[in-house]
Amino acid sequence: MRSETVQPTNELPPGTRIQPANCETHGAYEQKIFPLLGKELKSGCPECGREVREKAEASERANKAMEQRMAMERKLGAALIPKRFASKTLDGYVAKTAEQRKALNTCRRYAAEFPQIAETGRCLLLLGKPGTGKTHLSVAIANEIMARTTATAVYRTLGAVLQQIRASYDHASEQSESQILSSLISPALLILDEIGVSKEKPSDFELTTLFAIINGRYEEMRPTIIVSNLDGQALPGAIGERCIDRLREGGVIVIPFEWESQRGKEGF
Repeated sequence: MRSETVQPTNELPPGTRIQPANCETHGAYEQKIFPLLGKELKSGCPECGREVREKAEASERANKAMEQRMAMERKLGAALIPKRFASKTLDGYVAKTAEQRKALNTCRRYAAEFPQIAETGRCLLLLGKPGTGKTHLSVAIANEIMARTTATAVYRTLGAVLQQIRASYDHASEQSESQILSSLISPALLILDEIGVSKEKPSDFELTTLFAIINGRYEEMRPTIIVSNLDGQALPGAIGERCIDRLREGGVIVIPFEWESQRGKEGF
């Protein structure tokens, strides 16, 4: 049986004793004995204590990581990004020409500076030929800001918005027109895709709906990304001059996509 050795120390409470002890896992260690309300409180193996703390910290980190993954899944689900584009990233965009690299770098800056952009409501227009990666880059921006910040983002095509609002006029609809518009105005970032896909003149209903969305976001100083196969000259005819004026506020950024379609190739 081990003999008890009392070692005075200036760092421990008065009356504390230190004696040798043995841990079945880690071997010998110095055990501290503290007087407490007429009884003695003995310290355990410091290595066992360290392992318990490390396991607790690892479990806490794992729980936080799971909470973050679940929060991201909820954000991605609420973003309504189509499955084909849900995994698109800025790094995954293949830029081979100077024009493509310029477009990619501009989108990178927009994503990186989004906390400041969100305060000013500065909008971004991705305009030009189909199949050039406009949707890829717009969704990649949304994925980037949702992964790195607490910002929310929503992707919608104009056709889907119009169809949803028309359906709201049915008394059996679960959402009203005002609720649908609110869901498009409230996110930190809105991507409106497939603007001007029809060659026909936009209807009053289409123009009114677009203005309600863009003006609502303008009033709340929330940025919008417009994605269209039209160029800068043709866009006003598709969305109306009033919408163009709102989008210009704060120094709109326009990226022209003038190269040939890359659809079916890597990165698109």
